[in-house]
Amino acid sequence: MNFEQITNWASFGVVVICWLVFAGKILLSKRPKSGPDTKRAPMSWLGLVLQAAAFFLVWAMPRKPYFSSLIDGQPEINILLQIIAILLSIASVLLAISAANELGKQWSIAARLIEGHKLITTGAYSIVRHPIYTALLGMIIATCLAFSHFLTLTAAIIIFVIGTKIRMTAEESLLRDAFGEEYENWKAKVPGLIPFVGN
Repeated sequence: MNFEQITNWASFGVVVICWLVFAGKILLSKRPKSGPDTKRAPMSWLGLVLQAAAFFLVWAMPRKPYFSSLIDGQPEINILLQIIAILLSIASVLLAISAANELGKQWSIAARLIEGHKLITTGAYSIVRHPIYTALLGMIIATCLAFSHFLTLTAAIIIFVIGTKIRMTAEESLLRDAFGEEYENWKAKVPGLIPFVGN
């Protein structure tokens, strides 16, 4: 087994571990009991379905043979891409954990406001307004680099971004209605999905 193959296996292993940690933190961890919902945005479920389709796509279309190089005949580029996959998946999990910790009882799969809802602008939310979606995008890219066919990357990103835009619009409408100028001031300073890039 040469160094390129080792990095292929290593990146896949790290990505899988990061997905498990991500799922454990976001989906399985117990959160404090929240108050009753005061408002929901049902349209966000359509966005969730599209996001889930993107996750399915990156796992359903692996490179063949498994753990082969993303680009044939370019070992240096492939090693670099696998290192990027490792770093991106680790950074994404750390961002998601930070965001979930900031949200506490307010975190939910559904777009909603709860009784006593607060606008969170600290920690990960001082870098990007939707850090969990940013982390999911990072995990999709890392998974494609480590495991999927290269054609999957573009399709998965497009589907994910469309779904995420639907969810962001629904969530931000709730926040705008609830927090008004405080929300608008935060939005003017903090990018929506990609840290340090536009709004």
